[in-house]
Amino acid sequence: MNTKQKGLAQLFYRSIYNNTHGLLKQRMRDLVPVKQALLRDVRKRYGSKEICKVTVDQAIGGMRNVFALFYDASLLDAKTGITMRDYNIPELQEYLQKGENGHEPLPEALFWLLCTGDFPSEQEFADLQQEWKHRGQLDSQTQNFILSLPKQAHPMTMLSQTLLYLQKDSLFQQNYDQGKISKPQYWEYFYEDAMDLLAKIPRVAALIYRHKYKNGEIISADNNLDWAGNYAHMLGYNKFEVRECLRGYLSIHADHEGGNVSAHTTHLVGSALADPYLSYSAGVNGLAGPLHGLANQEVLKWLLEMRDELGENISNEKIQDYVLTTIREGKVIPGYGHAVLRYTDPRFIHQKEFAARHIKNDPLVDLVRQCYHVIPPVLKTIGKIQNPWPNVDAHSGVLLYHYGMREFQYYTVVFAVSRALGCMANLIWSRAFGLPIERPGSITMRWIEEKYGENQNSK
Repeated sequence: MNTKQKGLAQLFYRSIYNNTHGLLKQRMRDLVPVKQALLRDVRKRYGSKEICKVTVDQAIGGMRNVFALFYDASLLDAKTGITMRDYNIPELQEYLQKGENGHEPLPEALFWLLCTGDFPSEQEFADLQQEWKHRGQLDSQTQNFILSLPKQAHPMTMLSQTLLYLQKDSLFQQNYDQGKISKPQYWEYFYEDAMDLLAKIPRVAALIYRHKYKNGEIISADNNLDWAGNYAHMLGYNKFEVRECLRGYLSIHADHEGGNVSAHTTHLVGSALADPYLSYSAGVNGLAGPLHGLANQEVLKWLLEMRDELGENISNEKIQDYVLTTIREGKVIPGYGHAVLRYTDPRFIHQKEFAARHIKNDPLVDLVRQCYHVIPPVLKTIGKIQNPWPNVDAHSGVLLYHYGMREFQYYTVVFAVSRALGCMANLIWSRAFGLPIERPGSITMRWIEEKYGENQNSK
């Protein structure tokens, strides 16, 4: 199929789904007025209620435990971990659709849940799968753009740049600039852009991987596969276990409430009516920061260094000493602790159980299991550590490493493919709810001194 034919095919498929709207969009059109009415009622009844007080320390210290964002798709609890539309990780694994002979949830089904609050029927799930396959084709110009990016660039830079390149196709931006849409219609055009972005992002991410690390040897999509399975295929990993690994990985990383850097950045930029391509490119840039998206790489590096220094078959006592040495050097133990969680991250448990089912006799995976039992008691002896338990990053990088992905910098791209699910669902609903541009106030040191200093206290 030549470029012209591919372009005509894309127009044909888009016209089909614009005319039928797809089952998900039909469902959203039913839900939006209901949810809008619910939000109006919530504001009428509770709008004047105080959620929390904010201290100077919180304002300076990253706004920890400041509950000032409305983000309806997921909620993070310090004890139970993340829930997406009120379902926890084990429930998502149990109730979402799975691949043939598989155990891991499929991200398409999760996206339906994030958008609607309901698990999709088999018909609804199949319709969404098919729609993404049609929307997900990349034209030759986009492929050439990716293949022209300098190979020395970080893969997250490549992803951000490609999202900006795709922004030329934004239906929201085109129609907004022409004055063709009103505020109640914003969500529908955000929906179209978000669906296109989600359909394309596995192909984009796979092209980046093949371009940067595999001499530009492109693997065509296999539309007989699901969204995550096809991503694994286009990366060059065709074993069933790898597809299962990515299905689970992309599902459990999809959303983590609204306060993390990638979700908050996407929401913030979107609140200015920047379309989903612009907004998620910004979110990807935040995810590329070492304190957000680099954690599983840091875990893997730390474990490999431990193994290199201590050898195979490391005793519990040697791990304890290694942990204490790391802390004495002023470093943290990567993969342990979390800004919100105070118990073991359920996403870590999910991956641990996956490894127990599929991975035998891997020294590095065995070391992760061993650390899970050894490290928390050591960290508990250090008073300032509030959460000694592992988070999702303590295992995720090791799984990718086990299945042959040794390009550490690319791990964050896999994360970005996943996080797009939650960020896009939130963008759609933010426009459906008519949420305003985000504009919190800020303070200066002088303001603090004048408000709380000695002179103020003496008045």
